[in-house]
Amino acid sequence: MHTADAAAAAASSVSTSVSTSGPTSGPTSVSASGPPGALPAPGALLPRPRTAGRPRFPLVATDLDGTLLRGDLTVSPRNREALALIRAAGARHLVVTGRPAASCREFLVAIGYRGLAVCGQGAQLYDASADRLLVSASLDRELARSVVERTEEALGAGPLELAVVTAAPENRFVVTARFTDRTRPEWGLAEREELWAAPIEKVLMRHRTVADGLVAAAAERVGAGEVAVTHSEKGMIEVLPAGTDKSVGLQLAADRMGFTPAETIAFGDMPNDIPLLGWAGYGVAMGNAHPDLKAMADEVAPANEDDGVAVVLERLFAHP
Repeated sequence: MHTADAAAAAASSVSTSVSTSGPTSGPTSVSASGPPGALPAPGALLPRPRTAGRPRFPLVATDLDGTLLRGDLTVSPRNREALALIRAAGARHLVVTGRPAASCREFLVAIGYRGLAVCGQGAQLYDASADRLLVSASLDRELARSVVERTEEALGAGPLELAVVTAAPENRFVVTARFTDRTRPEWGLAEREELWAAPIEKVLMRHRTVADGLVAAAAERVGAGEVAVTHSEKGMIEVLPAGTDKSVGLQLAADRMGFTPAETIAFGDMPNDIPLLGWAGYGVAMGNAHPDLKAMADEVAPANEDDGVAVVLERLFAHP
């Protein structure tokens, strides 16, 4: 089953609500072998040619953190120029991020982003031009609490540190006192039981001594069929509504924009980007990416700090 088909099937199982509220505040290229129209073999670098003036990939989907953004959460001048390059070629840039819309808005504004964005690990479809959520999926609080408790029991290593993202359009990040060593001023601080007092969109879990992979595996086992679990950042395992991942949100956005998987190139850095790269016709992992993502990518670009997105886009879109 093609990943896009799986995404479409999963999309039908995600409970979504439509918001009617107002504002929510180069390496040298080589041709891939195979018959015409076939997807490239893993590891093959794609050439630059276009057909009748149309770019090879009219849809460019990028993650934000660890991918388009540098460690200081800025977009480098070179990456900005690369985004301008693809626009000049007639292609569209689609942000596909784990951040909720409220958290990624400032980054979209900073690069003059317009149109749709996929946020919240695929649970939200956000219209950046109108500053409005079009689709948002919520997570049942009692189910979330149950998955957390069962994960702790399975690990047998004491309590997890927790955070939640509250429901749209607020999308506040609320944490327990020991979730991180340094909380940010904009975060809310709450006792554990207070996390379940209001509607939420996802739960984030971490353990001070147990490896992320083990926490994620335990949560996946106990929540199988009930929730989706992904690993998007070091020290953060996310529990989401069942059927939610980046490919589901990308499918929804691409359908509205009129693009297919074969017309899409995608960039990412963490395991939560595996569905994103799997859906796209060509997937690029950053040099700083998690080994699991590198293993399934068609290409590994330089790291985000070395403008890896720009390096690939310049090769594909720059004029000879």
